Formats: sequence, structure tokens, C-alpha cells
Amino acid sequence: MSERDAPTARLMAGAIKSEPWRYGANVVIWASIWLMPVIPALIVRAFFDSLELETGANAITFVAAILAYGLGRLAVMVTGMHNDVHFEFRNASQLRRNMLERIYEMPAAQAVQGSPGEMISRFREDVDHTQETISWTVDMVGATLFATVAVWILAGIDAGLTVAVFAPLVIIVVVAERLGGRIKRYRQDAQEATGRITEAVGEMFGAVQSIKVAGAEHSMVGNLRGLNDRRRRAMVRDKVLTAGLESVFWNTVSVGTGLILLIGASSLAADNGLTIGEFALFVYFLGFVTDAGYFVGIFIARFKQATVSYTRMVKLLRGGPAMRLVEKVDLELTGPEPQVPVAPRRASDRLERLEVRGLSYQYPRSDNGISDVDLTLERGSFTVVTGRIGAGKTTLLRAMLGLVSTDEGEILWNGAVIDDPAQWMVPPHAAYTPQVPSLFSMSLRDNLRLGRDDTDEEIHTAIMSAALERDLADMPDGLDTMVGPRGMRLSGGQVQRTAAARMLLRRPELLVFDDLSSALDVETEQTLWRRLLEEQKGATALVVSHRQPALQRADQVIMMEGGRIVAQGTYAELLETSAAFTTLWAGNGA
Repeated sequence: MSERDAPTARLMAGAIKSEPWRYGANVVIWASIWLMPVIPALIVRAFFDSLELETGANAITFVAAILAYGLGRLAVMVTGMHNDVHFEFRNASQLRRNMLERIYEMPAAQAVQGSPGEMISRFREDVDHTQETISWTVDMVGATLFATVAVWILAGIDAGLTVAVFAPLVIIVVVAERLGGRIKRYRQDAQEATGRITEAVGEMFGAVQSIKVAGAEHSMVGNLRGLNDRRRRAMVRDKVLTAGLESVFWNTVSVGTGLILLIGASSLAADNGLTIGEFALFVYFLGFVTDAGYFVGIFIARFKQATVSYTRMVKLLRGGPAMRLVEKVDLELTGPEPQVPVAPRRASDRLERLEVRGLSYQYPRSDNGISDVDLTLERGSFTVVTGRIGAGKTTLLRAMLGLVSTDEGEILWNGAVIDDPAQWMVPPHAAYTPQVPSLFSMSLRDNLRLGRDDTDEEIHTAIMSAALERDLADMPDGLDTMVGPRGMRLSGGQVQRTAAARMLLRRPELLVFDDLSSALDVETEQTLWRRLLEEQKGATALVVSHRQPALQRADQVIMMEGGRIVAQGTYAELLETSAAFTTLWAGNGA
């Protein structure tokens, strides 16, 4: 094994250690399946030798023995397949769970840098490839044991002919190893091309309206056709190489088999050569040696391909240890369905004052971000952050919530520094509704709960606070209404208020809204802010908005330019003291 393949071997070993009993059972069962052909081989040898010696072999006994062997082998194979399926499923689920857990550990805005299509490819194709390779390791154990036993038996009959039988195996291993680099390169190209196709299709389905409005149907289809053509070329190269290797493996063994039969037949004709039973034994073993040679060659190719898949999955960990992929976890496949844990509320969770000091963050390879931001939020206050597009408003919220890893600064909750904002700024401490909220293809009730056990009464209270009750009354199935993928069956305003209701249902201390009212009419927006202030008593709100209903209700308005706070005060005060604010908002009835 080369040094470059060592990480793959370690990851495979780690995956095996996570399910040692099932893998051990797999090895025993499949090694038995590989070794069992030795039994009929010896039966065949004894039968033909008895014919040659004219000892009156019993054909019925011979047939019965072969049938018994066949039934026994079939039972062992069924057991082996059952165990192997469970082993593969658990290992694949563990890989996917560990990758997903790592994604959720990282700052949310930085967790996934690839496209959704690329992520799907890694969670699906790459995981499947690695599990198939691990599954084939038991065949390698079985093939090795079979070869050992076969060599021992055949070498005792004719050592020279035995060497000829197994010589094709050496050729196969050399060919597969020599082509290892090309195998990995072709598989990587094919996987990346597949990811680009998945990405493009997902984006096209998610932007049907934009494509039609722009009249870009033909250009989008042309782009998809080009991506498919590149994927076709990459997949053809990968498949042709794999098929070519299989052909080489089979033909190498087939040519060797023909030569061996010629040599064996010559030995059979000699006076001191093979007996009929011994010749039959060699012929019988040839078929299984052929299978062993094929499995060895293909396993080497699959191992090279698994290296590509593991590399792609490790990159998804974004600096996390590679062995995290195969870390043993409880998959909770039995027992009652696990409940979503709800963090208990403690006295220290109550927000009295939130302070931000010198907070800075710059996007990689960019001049955009925020710099040296200071602000204070008092309990029950309503703060609006405003400014031009690109001023840093959304980045400020992300930095405060731990959705990006800040470069400098600190955040204090009641005077205590928050060491890990990503872990702290979640319910019951804080909740966030982004510019484009995410809804899922399930019922409105399930979108609000997201696994929690909130009652319908609690849900209706949150819906009232989010000014969504009239919309709910118009929905024929009420809370059981299916909202469709990304909430496509709801209007933009309904999606925003559904996300707000979901946030309010968790009753956080700090409510963070990023341009929540952008899709609302003035009346609905006024109702939303009034209810929020009246019904969420004690909650502190931090809102990004450019709308007057929010600005006029604010206890303080934060004006940002170029990633910095340039003015701060009430709406009326800023109109008097800030030229930048006056230029943007004076007389703006939006």
C-alpha cells in the first residue's frame, strides 16, 4: 500500500471499528462462503477417483451430498447478505450523521461553502462508494483464505501446475496498481461533474420564475446541456476504464485457464501424471480462482476510487480531524423516536443588557465586512439597524449571532463575555429570522414546531403575535396546510411571518430580524411591530429595516456606512443630527 493510500486505510479501519461485531460476523460468514467450495471440490475428486478405480461410486450419494452443500451455502449467503446490509446501512448513516453534525458545529454562514448539489453528491455518491469498498474487504479476506487452502491442496498434487493456476492473480494485481493514479483521477472528475449537474438542476428549479421573466429558458437549457456533455465525457472515461480493467482481469484469467487445461490434460495422459479426480479438482478450482482474481483486481480499483470519496468528505469537515468521519455515535435506530431537546430556562438566561465591543469581521478575499462596532441593547428595547445596501447591516447580525467567525471584538451578556456566540445565541437566549427565511416541504404546524412538542394553543399565540391569523383562516387545512418546498405555496409576506411565528414560539430573550417587513404592506407591518412590542413583553428586539413603521417605533436607530456605525439615536434625533440619515430617509414613506 502506498503512503498516499494510508489515510483511506485508516478511515476504513475506523469505520470497521465502529461496528466490530457486525463486521466480524461478516468476515466469518463471507470467509465461510469463499471456503465452502472446497467441500464439493473434495467430493468431486473422490467421486472421479472412485470411478477410475472402479470401486462402485454411489451416484445418488454424490448428488445428495452436492444438494446438501448447495442448500447449506444458500442459507449461509442469505444470512451474510442480511448482516452485510445492516452493517453498510449503519456505517453509511454514521458517516452522514457525523458530516451533518460537523456542519452544524461551524458558524452557520460559513458552514457550507459548496453548492447544495455538491453537498448532496458527497452525502450520497461518496458515502455509497466508501461503503461498497468496505463491504468488499470481507471478500478479500475470503479470497485470501480460499487461495491459501487451494494452494495447500493443489500444491500437494502438482506444485508446478499450482503456480500456473495462481500466476494470473499476480498479473491482475500489478495491472490494477499501475493504473491506480488514473483510476482516482477519472473518478474525481466524474464526481465533480455530477455535483455540478445536481447544482445546476437545483438552481433552475428554484428560480423558474426568474428564468421565465428574463426569457432565459434556452440559455439555461444550453448551459445544462453543456454540463451534461462534460459529465458524459467524464463518466464515460471512468466507466470505460473500469470496464476495461474488468475485461483485462477476466481475459487474463481465461487465457491462463486455457493454458492450465492444456498442461493438465498432458499430465493426465502421462503414466505418473494426474489422476482423473486430481484433474477434476484442478478444473473445479479454476472457476473459483477466476472469481478470486476478478475480486482482487476490482477491489484495488474500488479502493483507489474510495480514496477520492474520502478526500471529498474530509474537505467537508473544514479543518476537523479526518477520523471524525468514522467516529462511533448512537444512531438511535431502536426505541422511541428521540425528542428535540429544549434548553431549560435559568435565571442567568434573562437578558438585562447586551453589549458589543470592537466587533470586526472581514469576508475572505474581500474588503466587505464590519469594523470596530460598539453598541448596547437594554432589556425590552427595540433597536433598528439601517443604512445603504452593502453597509454591513446583515454582517453585523451574523457576527453577533456567531454565524461567522469574527476577527476581533467581544459580546457581553449581562456583563459576562460570550465565549462561543454560535452556541449561546440560540433559544432561549436568542432567535433569528433572516432576509430569506427557510421553510420546508411539510405542514405549517411542523414548520413552526420543527420537532418540538408545542401545543396548538401555543402555536396560535405565536401566530397572533406574527400577525398571521387572517392568513391561517384562509388556509383550507389550517395548521395542516402543506406549504411546499421552501414555502412556495405561500406568499413572500406569509413566509416571513411564518418564520417570525416560529421564532416567537421559542420565546427567546433576544429577537433578531433581518429586514422582516420587506414583503409586507404598511398596515400589516404596523400590526406586526405593535403586537411584538405589546405581547412579547420583556423581549429585546434587534431589527434590520429601512421602513418608517419600524424606524419610528425604535428606541434607537443605528446608522451604518462602510461597515461602521456613523450615527446613533432615535428616528427624530437622526433627522436633526445626521446628514447621511436625512439624505436616505427624510420624507421616505416606504
